[in-house]
Amino acid sequence: MKKAGSFGLSIAVFVIVLATARNACASPNRASATIDRLVFGKLKEQGIPPSAPCTDEVFLRRVYLDMTGTLPTPQQTRKFLSINSANKRTKLIEELFERGEFADYWAMKWCDLLRVKAEFPSNLWPNAVQAYHRWVRTALYNNMPYDEFARTLLTSSGSNFRVAPVNFYRAVPRHEGDAIAQVVALTFMGMRTDGWDRERLMGMATFFGNVGYKKTAEWKEEIVFFCPTQHLVDPETKQPVAARFPDGTEPRLQPGQDPRVAFADWLIGNDAFSRSIVNRIWYWLLGRGIVHEPDDFRADNPPLNPELLDYLAGELVDSGYDLRHIFRIILNSKTYQLSSIFSEGNRRDKSCFSHYYVRRMDAEVLIDALNQITRTTEPYSSAIPEPFTWIPKNQRAVQLADGSITSPFLDLFGRPPRDSGFESERNNTPSAAQRLHMLNSTHIQKKIMNNPQLLGMYHKKSDKGKKKKATLVWRTPEKAVENMYLTILSRYPSEDEMEVALAYDRDSGLKRRDASIDVVWALLNTKEFIYKH
Repeated sequence: MKKAGSFGLSIAVFVIVLATARNACASPNRASATIDRLVFGKLKEQGIPPSAPCTDEVFLRRVYLDMTGTLPTPQQTRKFLSINSANKRTKLIEELFERGEFADYWAMKWCDLLRVKAEFPSNLWPNAVQAYHRWVRTALYNNMPYDEFARTLLTSSGSNFRVAPVNFYRAVPRHEGDAIAQVVALTFMGMRTDGWDRERLMGMATFFGNVGYKKTAEWKEEIVFFCPTQHLVDPETKQPVAARFPDGTEPRLQPGQDPRVAFADWLIGNDAFSRSIVNRIWYWLLGRGIVHEPDDFRADNPPLNPELLDYLAGELVDSGYDLRHIFRIILNSKTYQLSSIFSEGNRRDKSCFSHYYVRRMDAEVLIDALNQITRTTEPYSSAIPEPFTWIPKNQRAVQLADGSITSPFLDLFGRPPRDSGFESERNNTPSAAQRLHMLNSTHIQKKIMNNPQLLGMYHKKSDKGKKKKATLVWRTPEKAVENMYLTILSRYPSEDEMEVALAYDRDSGLKRRDASIDVVWALLNTKEFIYKH
């Protein structure tokens, strides 16, 4: 019984390699070590001890959920836990980058920020939603540099059905320069413009005052374009507003030049651009931003660890805006791989990253996990029917392109409506209604009863004449319990857990199937399953 886990180069080539390395970002191992030095140094200043490293079982489940939004299968769990290698965690991280689920999960995260939604308030309509989501997912799958990603969104023109990035402008409910500026600042600078003075906002808004919108003969298609004769006029003074970057500097615009290009150049060269995205990634992976909330950068909300934030931003720039490099060095750090089990010394820490912060799975990830475990599907629908809203039965919730398409489960468990682009739209705070649904609903009960293999059976093949037939037979109780734990909790049961489960099967007086249903139900209602730890 396995124990359960707690929560020859030539000289010339060699010289070239060294020269290249000097100009590149730090190696992942060295960069991860620098992250740890900066985090643990801050902990030492605060007198807070870090938790112990997490076990392989915990790391496996954590990194699968954080990178791909999926649970490892029992086969994947057995394989990883059987490997005796010092760098097996690093190898697993690299393998997960190449899986389609990585692009699926992070496309979902980005579509939350970009307000990808067919209906109100974005009103992209289904055709544009599919094109936009496909473009975002492809960019993430191909690891498009982040500066190119942002520049493309900010400067594209064309049909929202055929030039997908122009939907960045289509998704702004009010197509005015100041509204666009607010969305740009939130998305790419992590800033809310509510506290900006009017002159600062209007100066930035001028860069987007030439964005025009034109209908076509095709149903709900719209052209987004640069209109040189269109200018932003101050609604109070009725005078044209001069363009001014948010830092107060003035651009040098040539006659007929699209000011969006000038703004994109300024943005990508500004520290706020790199600092905001590495802070978001840190927030996504560790549950709290170095600046928190991650979309609330302002002078009176300073970073908890400014040296760490600056280091990560520098790594992004030096890597050529490679977002995977930031993921890689964070995931390989000792900081990320700390246990979620706190000690008396760090029990009260909520912001210094002395341990991994436990948090509930996203709504989409949770229902996908339930469907994976029980081999069931979930129906999704839109409140306002439009073409292309039919969803195949095997569609994962993480893969849903349209924020208008949902289900009662997703609504109950806090999936964001994609109305504002704020991170806080996603509500992962547990509620009594959620607990009751997991405990008492026929929805969950029917899913459990659907998978006889999960309950302890397997297909045994037998020869009858010329045809081979497979019949369902029971595993031994020990193998059945082991499979339940591997499937649901991604680990082997402890000796005590095995003993309790076997005793319930033996002494409850229930038929074996009913006893197995109860054990599965109990495991699905543990915090260990519902939470990322």
